[in-house]
Amino acid sequence: MYPEEMVAPMRADLTEVGFEELRTSDAVVNHLKDHKGTSLMVINSVCGCAAGAARPGVKWAVTSSEKKPNHLTTVFAGVDQEAVAKVREMTAPYPPSSPSIALFKDGELVHFVERHHIEGRSAQMIGEHLVQVFDEYC
Repeated sequence: MYPEEMVAPMRADLTEVGFEELRTSDAVVNHLKDHKGTSLMVINSVCGCAAGAARPGVKWAVTSSEKKPNHLTTVFAGVDQEAVAKVREMTAPYPPSSPSIALFKDGELVHFVERHHIEGRSAQMIGEHLVQVFDEYC
């Protein structure tokens, strides 16, 4: 588990633009059960591709897209272990990966961006992909 002092700025990178942290499995389940419409779930990470591509791409997409998810949520791999395990259960059959980005509609997974779709891509590419996903599902 990573120390909170280390991950606090990485958490803030998303919470400062309106993402809600879900830190327990109950919080994940209750959010997806109680919130109709679309929920973007970012599985955040300490890795370089999270800092250089995933978080900037997600932030660009949610600020630039005309259509947006109804809810913005995040869990942190290596820290919020219970919450991340629940999200990974809900994103099966995709293998566990972080960072990753899931879009749920009425509690059901409709789109998933795995780590190997993030690595080696720019934030702009990820953001543009998410805008297309939002156009389709939001």
